[in-house]
Amino acid sequence: MTLNVPPPEPSSVAAVVDERAEAAAFEELGEEVDAGRAPLDTRLEKRQARRERLRLLIRRPGFVIGTLILVWWIVCAIGGDAITPYNPISSFSTPSQPPSTEHWMGTDSLGRDVLSRVMAGARDVLVAAPIAAIIGVVAGTMIGLLMGYYRGWFDEVAGRLVEALLSIPLILVALLVLTSLGSSRATVIGTVAVLFTPLVARIVRAAVLAESQLDYVTSARLRGESGTFVMTREILPNISGVVVVELTVRIGYAVFTIATLSFLGVGIQPPSPDWGLTVSDNYGFIQAGQWWPTLFPALAIFSLVIATNLVADSIDAARAA
Repeated sequence: MTLNVPPPEPSSVAAVVDERAEAAAFEELGEEVDAGRAPLDTRLEKRQARRERLRLLIRRPGFVIGTLILVWWIVCAIGGDAITPYNPISSFSTPSQPPSTEHWMGTDSLGRDVLSRVMAGARDVLVAAPIAAIIGVVAGTMIGLLMGYYRGWFDEVAGRLVEALLSIPLILVALLVLTSLGSSRATVIGTVAVLFTPLVARIVRAAVLAESQLDYVTSARLRGESGTFVMTREILPNISGVVVVELTVRIGYAVFTIATLSFLGVGIQPPSPDWGLTVSDNYGFIQAGQWWPTLFPALAIFSLVIATNLVADSIDAARAA
């Protein structure tokens, strides 16, 4: 006995096919939406994290105090002679006058107003120190990236050179270079930048070695990305906090180093009211009781170095939070 089962109608078959195709389309569309949403969510999370770190940074007293001190010296550097009470170079009054209502920080042995010279002296420091620090950090970051990523013979050779430079006292190297090449501002900046480069390279190399072991670097290599792409687009953004902290710290060290070189007579030269040079010119008068021409420029150096360190420590703490 044969059962005659009628075939399905064409309309019902088409409906089943359409339903399956529609479900597959919705499933594929959902995957595309999720894939497109993931980077957006990641960007939003990173933006929120940056805002939170900035909020924590602003709440730190050290950051606020350091920033206010830096802003004050930046204003003095930009304003220069226009905001000083007297001409810092050619205005002469009673020599060796102690602090008074007329001259708040007294006058030096030539009768020049110490307050005006301290305010104007910020310009030379805040021009030379940041430029030297930026050059040193950029060069050190590039070398550290190459050493930490490629390793091998380049890491060995560069590492030996870095160790050799760091084994010599930096001030001694600077004295030899500036004595040989002269004491122009460009030479001082270049010398300090070269001195900072191996220090930054060693720290960046350590950070790159830690990052290069993570999965995102391995994934980029498996995708066939070039070494330049991996270093600049993958690793560098993830060690940017280390680089920023190094920059702020090196600015403080650059201020102290340039002031020391000026004090030793191989840094910025007269008639500049540079703080280190001013301390050097008036250091011998302390025994005669004239302490103010030396004390106030020294306090200016101290305040600027402390301010940069406060800002650097606050940034490092906010980054680690």
